[in-house]
Amino acid sequence: MLVERLRRLLPGLWAGVLLCVALIATPAPFATLLPADAGRVVGRIFVQEAWLSLIVGLLLLIVERRRARDVAEAGRGSVVSTEMLLLFGTLFCTIAGHFGLQPLLPGARAGQGPLSFGQLHAVSVAFFGVKTLLVLVLAWRVSPTAPSS
Repeated sequence: MLVERLRRLLPGLWAGVLLCVALIATPAPFATLLPADAGRVVGRIFVQEAWLSLIVGLLLLIVERRRARDVAEAGRGSVVSTEMLLLFGTLFCTIAGHFGLQPLLPGARAGQGPLSFGQLHAVSVAFFGVKTLLVLVLAWRVSPTAPSS
């Protein structure tokens, strides 16, 4: 049952990482470094977070796909679970928010493109926020419920 334990453990750990990035790791450099240096540090943090999110999201998607398939074959549900939809959402937010928007930021900072740096940054923050909420919901859904006494 190692797979089931990972299915229940990873979303909580992932949510903790995302909350730590949002509440501790990204504000701290801006409180202690010059803005340009802080931006580089935070940029590196988000690169690492994006790759971690892709790896964990894909791993959990594989686990959930197998679980949903087993449930569907037993005649108890669909081949697409709510957990899979949450994971698709997190992967979309990661790909669009980081890999889609990050390449546009240097140009926007130089005044190129239809959106300003601030607008692109706001969209990126929104994707990160939605991803964090989706992972929190996933962690809540897969956590075991205490037996009622």
